[in-house]
Amino acid sequence: MIPPDFRQSVVDIVGAAFVRDDAGALELYGADALKRGHPPDLVALPATTAHVSALARLCDYHRAPLVVRGGGTGYTGGSVPVHRGLLVSMERMNRIVEIDTHNLLAVVEPNVITGDLQDAVERVGLFYPPDPASLRESVIGGNVAECAGGPRAFKYGTTRRYVLALEAVLPTGEVVRTGSKAVKNVVGYDLTQLLVGSEGTLAIITQIVLRLVPLPPVQSTLRATFCDVRDAVAAVDGLLRARVVPATLELVDRDCLEAVARYLGASLAPEGTGAVLLLEVDGLREAVVEESRRVEEACRAAGATEILRAASAGEREALWRVRREISPSLKVISPARLNHDLVVPRGRVPELFDLIERARREFRLRIACFGHAGDGNIHVNIMVRAEEPGEIERAHEAERRLFEGVVALEGSISGEHGIGFAKAKYLSIELSPATIALMKRVKQAFDPHGILNPGKIFPED
Repeated sequence: MIPPDFRQSVVDIVGAAFVRDDAGALELYGADALKRGHPPDLVALPATTAHVSALARLCDYHRAPLVVRGGGTGYTGGSVPVHRGLLVSMERMNRIVEIDTHNLLAVVEPNVITGDLQDAVERVGLFYPPDPASLRESVIGGNVAECAGGPRAFKYGTTRRYVLALEAVLPTGEVVRTGSKAVKNVVGYDLTQLLVGSEGTLAIITQIVLRLVPLPPVQSTLRATFCDVRDAVAAVDGLLRARVVPATLELVDRDCLEAVARYLGASLAPEGTGAVLLLEVDGLREAVVEESRRVEEACRAAGATEILRAASAGEREALWRVRREISPSLKVISPARLNHDLVVPRGRVPELFDLIERARREFRLRIACFGHAGDGNIHVNIMVRAEEPGEIERAHEAERRLFEGVVALEGSISGEHGIGFAKAKYLSIELSPATIALMKRVKQAFDPHGILNPGKIFPED
């Protein structure tokens, strides 16, 4: 895939200390949270946009596959190679360049950890709302490439809403700048938003200008428990009818609660709980008091068995612990799972749970669910026991059935994780041949030789 002198050319660009090709490094960089992928031939760690540009030109000249990696926390294989080649890790490009308190914006390099940026801007009274669950490991560049969401997307929106401008390197090596620091900009095509969510297939993002908002002065956290998930979903519907828009609205079902209890050796919810809602409202004190009251009313009207309100930061963390422990806890049920981020219009969340229940019964599978009930984005985990005859095959049948079902409900097969290579074969369930062909023409315009992140989004023949 790469010629004999390719390694030396990479060394000449970034320096010998920042080139990796030992077996351990290649294995490490060849997988993300999905735990699937292929090792690259070589790993380079650039420190500047000029380094990235030179590496892109080198790969384009040799027609060598080029894959960009940020925090490596993705669930669809977007940042790992399929065809070996060069992996460019952005880990050295991790500076917060500027926090502009006057214009409410931040300028960052791609490998700034999301949580670190949030901490930095909150220290000066500002707020960066996007909060993926991996915010202490995931990075801003990866969040932009995948258009990450998180619990606060219900009120504040996803990453897309906060990206004002980008500096990016095309696969041919040219450096382009899109958008501006101005809030309004309608000059030409909106290339900034085209690159947001493009999963590293169109360009390599090297700098990001982000919009910030004032830090809400007051926040209130509540936890409501219910006998079953249908009651919890009814409470969500009641909140929407009451015109309350919580900052977060998270749902955790019985399977997840049981997994967390087994993992921790202690239950974090009353016995018999079938579902939990975690809610936060924020803003001015008067508004928070009123919205909290409406939240409690909607939950009680839907049959909440208990409602707790955090009185301190420590109590808030205790209430949120059940949500934060879900991913490691699900390994207690099974070390293997098909992890999907299905999304439907908010009003069709009850139908989504009906769809999931039918899949449980028909395919005889354990399916654990949690996620962002406020915006209709539910993480559906099909638990797989490899030792059970036929279970893997049933799981994949259920996976396709769920994808077809959410599209029929006017939803999408991915609300946050993207397509990568893990969902590429299902793309045609949601997109028409004409739409896919148009997207491929866009890819061709940015990447004429098809070297950047090949094998992602579009199914290979």
